[in-house]
Amino acid sequence: MMREKTVVLGAGLVGICTSLSLAERGVAVDLIDRGPAGQETSSGNAGVISPWSIIPQALPGLLPQLPKLLYGRYRPLAVRPAFWLRMLPWGLRFLAQAQEPQVRRTAEALQMLCGPSITLFRRHLDGTGQEGLLRDSLYVHAFRDASRANLNAIDYRIRREKGADLELVGADRLRQIEPALSHDFGAAVLIKGQARALSPGRIGTVLAEKAAKLGVHFRQSEIRSLRPDRGGWVIDCGSETLWANRVVVAMGAWSTALLAPLGIRLPMVAERGYHAEFSMPGIELNNSVMDMDGKFVASSMQDGLRVAGYAEFASVDAPPDPQRHQRLIRQAKAALPGLDPASPRLWMGRRPSFPDSLPALGEIPGHKGLYAAFGHSHYGVMMAPATGEYLADLLTRQAASPANSAFSPSRFFTR
Repeated sequence: MMREKTVVLGAGLVGICTSLSLAERGVAVDLIDRGPAGQETSSGNAGVISPWSIIPQALPGLLPQLPKLLYGRYRPLAVRPAFWLRMLPWGLRFLAQAQEPQVRRTAEALQMLCGPSITLFRRHLDGTGQEGLLRDSLYVHAFRDASRANLNAIDYRIRREKGADLELVGADRLRQIEPALSHDFGAAVLIKGQARALSPGRIGTVLAEKAAKLGVHFRQSEIRSLRPDRGGWVIDCGSETLWANRVVVAMGAWSTALLAPLGIRLPMVAERGYHAEFSMPGIELNNSVMDMDGKFVASSMQDGLRVAGYAEFASVDAPPDPQRHQRLIRQAKAALPGLDPASPRLWMGRRPSFPDSLPALGEIPGHKGLYAAFGHSHYGVMMAPATGEYLADLLTRQAASPANSAFSPSRFFTR
C-alpha cells in the first residue's frame, strides 16, 4: 500500500496525456475515473487542434456586446437564473481581463500550451495505427458581415504578431474552400497550420490504451474523497482506498467539489457546451468552420458532421436545456443549407473555466504532493498534450525552465 506511486484523478484527455507523459518518464501511475477513459467532456469537443487558439475569451469591447450575446438573434451565451448570484463575482473578474495588456499576457501563456499541440498529438498517436485520427486543416472563421472580417482586430493582430499565417478571403473564395456553407457568408479569415480531430473520443481511447501498455493502471471507480495521510494522500473510491505520494487532480469541472473539503476554494465555474452530431448529414466540410455570429464550430468527423457551441453558465449537475439543442440545430441548418438534420445525436458537456481563461497547473499551496491540472475552458483537448508534458516535468523535476507562474494555482491565493 505504501509503494511510491502517483495517482491521476480524471481520465479526460488532460488526465490521459498527463499519465502518458509520466509513464514515458518511468513514473508508476494509477489513472482513476468513474467512466471509460476519454469519454466525458473531452469526447464532445469540436475537434479543433489549433496552435493559434491563444486568444482569451475576454476581449476589449466585450461589455457592450453582452446584451446581444445573451438576448440577440444567435444567443451564444446564457446564464441559468439560479446561477446569477454565483456568476456575478466570476463575471466581474472575467470582464476585468478584457483589456489589451491582460489579453497579451494571457495569449503569451496560452501559446505555451496550444503551440505544440499538433506536434505532441502526432507524437502520442505515432505507432498506435490510428495516426489518421488527426488531419491537417484550416480553421475557417466565417462572417456574414464581410466588414467584420478584419485582420487588424486585436485577436487576429496578436496571432499575426506571433507568427500565424492568416488570410482574408471573400465570398467567392470561401465558396471554393467550403461549398456547403450558406451564401449568406460574405467573408472569412483562414487560420492556417491547424489540424482537426476526426474523433476526440476515439483519440482518448487510443491514448489510454497506449498509456496502459507503458504501465499506467486504469481504475474505473467513483472518486468520493481525498485527504492527506502519512506524508501522502488517501483516495476513497468507495470499494477501495488508495494511498499515493502525489495526486494530480484532472477532473475538469468536478475538480473544485473534490477539493472544497480540504479548504481549497478556487473561482472556477462550469461553462457548459452543447453539440449535435448528424450521422447522415448529406454534406461534408473540408475544414473546421466557425460561424462567427453563432459562435459554433462545425466539423466533419468519423461518425458524421458535428456542430458544437454555446457557453451556458449553470450548476455543474444541472440538466441540459433542450431549447439550446433545438436552437443549435436551426442555426446549423441556416449555416449549412444542404444539411440533413434528421435524428441528430445530442450531447452536453461542462467546460471548467477560470475568469482569466488560463488553467491551474502545479502544486496547490499548502498541500504538498497535491497538483492541479484543470480549468482549460474551451481549450482542453488542444492543450491536453502540452499540459501532460508540463505536469510530468514538474513532478519529475525535469523542466528546463521554471514553472510558469501564469498557470500556478497560487495566483488565486495571493489576492
